[in-house]
Amino acid sequence: MSGVELRATVPEVPARRLLLPARTVEATAEPGRWAVPWHVAGLVAVVALGVAVRVWQLDAVGFNSDEAVYAGQAASITGDPQSLEYFPVFRAHPLLFHATVSLVFEVLGVSDTAARLTAVGFGVANVLAAYLIGTELYGRRCGLLASLVVAVMPYHVVVSRQVLLDGPQAFFVAMAIWALARYVNRGRSGWLGAAALLLGLSVLAKETSIILAGSVFAFFALSPGIALGWRRVTMASAIFVAVVAAYPLSLRLAGATSTGGAFLSYQLFRRPNHGLDFYPLTVPPALGLGVVAAALVAAVLAWRHVTWRETLVWCWVVVPVLFFELFPVKGYQYLLPAATPFAVAAARGLMTWPRLAARAGRSVPRGATVAVAAVVVVTTLAPTLQQVSATERATALAGTGGLPGGRELGAWIGQNVPDGVTMMTIGPSMANVIKWYGHRDARGLSVSPNPLYRNPVYDPIPNPDLAIRRNQVQYVVWDSFSAERSRFFSEAVLRYADRYNGHEVYRHEVNGTDEQGRPAMVPIIIVYEVRP
Repeated sequence: MSGVELRATVPEVPARRLLLPARTVEATAEPGRWAVPWHVAGLVAVVALGVAVRVWQLDAVGFNSDEAVYAGQAASITGDPQSLEYFPVFRAHPLLFHATVSLVFEVLGVSDTAARLTAVGFGVANVLAAYLIGTELYGRRCGLLASLVVAVMPYHVVVSRQVLLDGPQAFFVAMAIWALARYVNRGRSGWLGAAALLLGLSVLAKETSIILAGSVFAFFALSPGIALGWRRVTMASAIFVAVVAAYPLSLRLAGATSTGGAFLSYQLFRRPNHGLDFYPLTVPPALGLGVVAAALVAAVLAWRHVTWRETLVWCWVVVPVLFFELFPVKGYQYLLPAATPFAVAAARGLMTWPRLAARAGRSVPRGATVAVAAVVVVTTLAPTLQQVSATERATALAGTGGLPGGRELGAWIGQNVPDGVTMMTIGPSMANVIKWYGHRDARGLSVSPNPLYRNPVYDPIPNPDLAIRRNQVQYVVWDSFSAERSRFFSEAVLRYADRYNGHEVYRHEVNGTDEQGRPAMVPIIIVYEVRP
């Protein structure tokens, strides 16, 4: 930063209007060489790159389970009769994103592409939000670099290409961070109200954003120099509560309050799906190891002189990371709201890393900062391009992309399976995909008959033998993705297929390797017709 005091660059503001003493506010104006046209051209280029990597082969692979559910709910909101039969409007989450997708469906028609383009729209908007945050905190160069990091980050790109709630949630969270930064810099209570409104909208996108109220509390608790009166706290709290209240009110008016309560109980008491090492091993490579290193450099450099800017950024990273690390349910995409502030920290580190060399008594050649930033961006973009170019694969982590073979299975079902049949799958994931593409009833064998241990929106098969003998289940579906997560239920499904004279009627294969590691065609979906 230039170190120029605020009074030297803008008209002086009365002391009562300042949230911080004037001497503590750093100037955010950039040198004259960063003229507006250059800056606009750079931002346009970054946004274009962000759009390109998100729409590349966007529809190459069909929906995964969550995408099928959310798109199905959106279609139900439009009144689509096929979706209403299998996807009730009210299930487990607030409906802000679903309602947005339904509006797109009204214009473009119900399709995978229309739903995913809606998600991409929020992802690209998040690129702009990263620019706004970086510019507000550290200037335009940091804003451009932060937006570039978000534009190419594998974690953000992969998730924001899917019909998931986390992309819209992350966008509203990022905008709330920006509004808070504007509040501190300008001292107007309207910006605090805007932050409360945006945080409330993030809760309506995905209810887990409620924990990010802890980020706001931590920020103000760790920044005692920022003026915050009770009147402003009351105003912001009232706005937040009023926005969030839209979700429980909609449940109550629709007579679906039991749905939300049952899902909350299920999430709180279900068994852990991953160990404590899941996020440390999975998320850093997805963020980009260069991005992680740059953010850590920024943290080290700020350690001796932490300003409210660093406090704001890291509070929105640390709180969700700690919560989901300790929470038993861990999803790949759950930490996406922390990705944008983390990208801002990384951009700051890429701009200021020469200070570490200076502390060690070494000089940095001219152009080294740009070269290092370019290396980090390129090495982050490379795995992103690899992931968005991948099509069908034999294994996949939930939340990292579509489900290969599901769309093709649905097309086969529509042509070969009579209406009114019920299909038994290993778990509810493939069942959701069958409902979306095949428009047939499907139930997962792994769904527990005990309501305390199952998602309340899924129906179990209490007695599979009896269901097959009574001809209530006519097809058994095995898939490699569910089998990888649950070998027990995979073997159980195959036993039922063998026990009841199951004969293979459909198989979908992809390129893979056999047990000896040699290239081979690997089955990922097999359908058996069973008879009592």
